[in-house]
Amino acid sequence: MEPAAYKISVAIPPGYKDELMDAVNGSMGQMYPGYDRAFSIMEAKGTWRSLEGSDPFIGRPGEVSVEDELRIDFAVTAGDLKDVVLAIRRVHPYEEPAIDILPMVLWKDVIGH
Repeated sequence: MEPAAYKISVAIPPGYKDELMDAVNGSMGQMYPGYDRAFSIMEAKGTWRSLEGSDPFIGRPGEVSVEDELRIDFAVTAGDLKDVVLAIRRVHPYEEPAIDILPMVLWKDVIGH
């Protein structure tokens, strides 16, 4: 059985947060009745080494990068999942963005509401 909703977590450079949130919000229906643009934002440090043949947004192949990032979390219905991921890819500056997608249980389903 497919989950009814997913939790998405994406790391992004701070200067792109509003563009990302606007793109995501515009690609999905309301997750919470009466509310939209519902996100959690946390400061984070991202680290990676771009390998030969990559085209990194930050850093150079062969070098380790350590950068300030924001981790943006939000919930999305299963029906909007693909459109949301495509929206993230359209606005995200990284060649290979870190997009975590986890199935979630809706709290209203837990209490039978």
